Amino acid sequence: MGSFIAINLGIAGLLMLLFCPTCFLSWEGIKNLLPEFFFSFMISMILSFGGGRVEDFYEKRISWIHKPAKRLLLTVSTYMAYSFVASFLFVFIYTYLDGQFELSAIPWKSIANFTTTPMLIALVFMAIFTTSSWLGEWRKSAIEAEQLKSERLAFQYQSLKNQLNPHFLFNSLNVLSGLVYEDADRSAAFIQKLSKIYRYVLDVQQEDLVTLEKELDFARNYLDLQKIRFGNSLQFTFSDSARGNYWIPPLSLQLLLENAVKHNVASEENPLLIHIEKREDELWISNCLQPKSSYSDSSSGVGLANISQRYELLKDRMPKVRKTEKEFIVQLPLLKIS
Repeated sequence: MGSFIAINLGIAGLLMLLFCPTCFLSWEGIKNLLPEFFFSFMISMILSFGGGRVEDFYEKRISWIHKPAKRLLLTVSTYMAYSFVASFLFVFIYTYLDGQFELSAIPWKSIANFTTTPMLIALVFMAIFTTSSWLGEWRKSAIEAEQLKSERLAFQYQSLKNQLNPHFLFNSLNVLSGLVYEDADRSAAFIQKLSKIYRYVLDVQQEDLVTLEKELDFARNYLDLQKIRFGNSLQFTFSDSARGNYWIPPLSLQLLLENAVKHNVASEENPLLIHIEKREDELWISNCLQPKSSYSDSSSGVGLANISQRYELLKDRMPKVRKTEKEFIVQLPLLKIS
């Protein structure tokens, strides 16, 4: 309430300064302005109060965002009608109390003409209230839209990550079921290695990014696990340069390595060769191309599609996929966090 009065006092003072700037040069001039100052102050109070009530009324009923034309038309017509009626009544009461007319001879036309200045002031108030209300609702809408967008992206990203746990476990158990009948010692070693790897899977399931070093250590353990299954039919190398202060979506390498094993022949005569190296700000994962007869070019499964969607949600560069006559190469962008 105090700020409301102070603002209107300031508006009344500004109006007096605009109408008679020389009156402020003497104390006598200031005293002569007091009746007009009081009149301006009361008009300002009445108009600003009504403007606030009109905005509050339509704020809960008509949105600037969804129905801007209707909101503008109703706001202007309602406020200007209120301003005319309120100004007319105030001028009527003010001039009557000032002894400017008798009730037996009311100068209706003069009073109506006297409301011209308050109506001009009302136009200024209307522009201020309308602009403030529109900007406020637009800002609120923009913030809500951004929050919803962020929440949706977070949900989508989490959904993508949630695909990985059952997918990884299902494939690992399928491999284990085959090993149990082939070699009990190898299946036991597989189980021990799997427990360590799955611990990493559980540790990173809530993470959006992990360090490149952690992901590479996991990839090495994962390939060690597969080597228990394939023996010399699988060979892999890691470049020493594939380190540094870089980040990557978790389990990206597992998906790519799983695809390489799934879609390519691995035998002692034709071992599956996998190489991982860092080149500038990318991690290159390549494998020799010796596809199984059941492999189709359209079969990307969970792997590449999942990785691409996660990079898209992170708003970073997208992975690149290249295939030559002898190699299948995926280039994963490495992220830096400042």
